[in-house]
Amino acid sequence: AYDRNNRPFRQFQSDFIGFLEAEYRQPLMRGAGTTYNRIAGSAGASGAIGQYNGVLIARVNEDVALADFEAAVIQLVSDVEQAYWDLTTSYRLLEATAKGRESALQTFQYQQVRLEVGTGRRDEEAQARSQYYQFEAQVKSALAGETGLYAREQALRYLIGLPATDGALLRPTTDPLNAKVVFDWQSALGQALDRRVEVRRQKFTVKRREMELLASRLNRRPQMDFVGQYRWRGLGDNLIGPGDQGLNDNLVDSITGGNYQEWTAGIEFLAPIGLRAASSAVAHAKLNLQRERAVLAETELRISHDLSDSARAIDLTFELVETNYNRYLADLRQVEVLRRRYRDGTDNINFLLQAQRQVVTSESEFYQSISNYNLAIRDFHREKGSLLAYNQVNLTEGAWCPGAERDAYELGRFLEPRRHPEKVSAPRPVTSGRFDPTAVQSTMGATTYNVVQPAPATSEIAEPVPMSQDGMIEVEVTPGN
Repeated sequence: AYDRNNRPFRQFQSDFIGFLEAEYRQPLMRGAGTTYNRIAGSAGASGAIGQYNGVLIARVNEDVALADFEAAVIQLVSDVEQAYWDLTTSYRLLEATAKGRESALQTFQYQQVRLEVGTGRRDEEAQARSQYYQFEAQVKSALAGETGLYAREQALRYLIGLPATDGALLRPTTDPLNAKVVFDWQSALGQALDRRVEVRRQKFTVKRREMELLASRLNRRPQMDFVGQYRWRGLGDNLIGPGDQGLNDNLVDSITGGNYQEWTAGIEFLAPIGLRAASSAVAHAKLNLQRERAVLAETELRISHDLSDSARAIDLTFELVETNYNRYLADLRQVEVLRRRYRDGTDNINFLLQAQRQVVTSESEFYQSISNYNLAIRDFHREKGSLLAYNQVNLTEGAWCPGAERDAYELGRFLEPRRHPEKVSAPRPVTSGRFDPTAVQSTMGATTYNVVQPAPATSEIAEPVPMSQDGMIEVEVTPGN
């Protein structure tokens, strides 16, 4: 501090006054303890109320970020499978429409021959010609329309990161599943409530709110700190350099000379009346915790309902597969009968043309129902939390960087085992145990019966995956895993 004035009672016209001090402060009530500081962090050390940025909060935030990443991967896998079965269905629909066009072409050519020999009718030839061109338009739309094969193929290319055109055409090689699949409901529901990424993410959020409530309660105490200070004072005519008024040469020499030292030690106590700010932080933390718990309960309820809808969709779509297949066989027999009757001259061409259109419709709906059945199985795995395992997609974290491993090794060399480790009190970990979202589950009873010749299906019942005692997902964090 520099002061210069002409007050008459001053001995010197100007002077520099300064000091250098060190202080040690140890909280004894508010802000004390490793539990509070691991939650509150630097915000709690600075006295801020209701702000938490400790290492435990950072750890939970990282787990939440990993859960968000896993959810994004699940969404991508779901979209890729959707595009895959859509492309498979497009190939099937194109094939069914092309067969209908060939059938219409044969009928049209037969009518032309009959017309040339004088036994046919022009209106029947025109009807056959019209149906042929109708199927021709449908084939072109199924190939290059907005929802045609080319569009579905390009959508799949985009999702898997391939260029739009490279001179090749993607064609699915895996046939859709047409066998009945049975899931055990209780096991699937238990796994859904335990493995769904939304539930695990919300449980981490609840854990964070619980820690914030604990820190806010620890913060609702009077401020009592042990304080120790040591100070070196100084006075000089100049800040740096010689003086000429009988004082020390300069302020820096006066301080470093150590002629004016002082120290203090004691207890500092501060008790705001009512602790209103801290109490408000506790009430706010309670409200946040109750809200997150309500969101968790609602999430679990929503998952159970969505899982039930998915299970019902599997049964419905498989029944539609059987029904549409039987309908397709019936339409094929109808076409054969009407073709013979038409060529024998005992029936009108209108019935044959209508039957040809009907067989294409029934075949298309059959293939569409098979696609819907496979998508229903995908939806059930997604609601159950096993979609990544179902599609054989693995998630893992990379190894630690070499610098972190070296630091851990160097630190471990100086750590000594305690003689009585059972007497050591350590804070409870946020998560413990190992959780693999891509682990294969055993709740699916796949089955050996196809659509043509149904046979009884068998189901395999698996026990639900247990949860930890506190209802939290247990995760073990190890280097490289």
